[in-house]
Amino acid sequence: MPKLHLTKVAFGCRTIEALEKRVAARTHGGEMRVPTRMRPKRMDELIGGSLYWIVKHRLIGHQQILRFEDRKDGRIDIVLSGSLELIPLTPKRAHQGWRYFEAASAPTEGGDGSGLSELPPHLYGKLASLALV
Repeated sequence: MPKLHLTKVAFGCRTIEALEKRVAARTHGGEMRVPTRMRPKRMDELIGGSLYWIVKHRLIGHQQILRFEDRKDGRIDIVLSGSLELIPLTPKRAHQGWRYFEAASAPTEGGDGSGLSELPPHLYGKLASLALV
């Protein structure tokens, strides 16, 4: 089992449906590429893990990390599986770029039991902006 995952904000996606459309449009040959400027220092630990997407301050789904590839422009492609697997909405603060996410902290099918995932996105966003969740 992979020890490490990434979290990344799905910039420009306001809904789960928008992210699903983006993934479908960018998937070719069963793979999707996400370009990044920085090479993850713990790259080897990430292969086989997942990239978890954040929409509206919630983890909403993930894609498996297949490999990393260098690009001609000096950037790195994070190569993901083309299938987006939705998960129970899990609160997560937004951030810039990507962040490491330990496997022990990965969301489970049953959620975290706090009830926060049941809050309407607008209310959860307000509470998050006030640093209350």
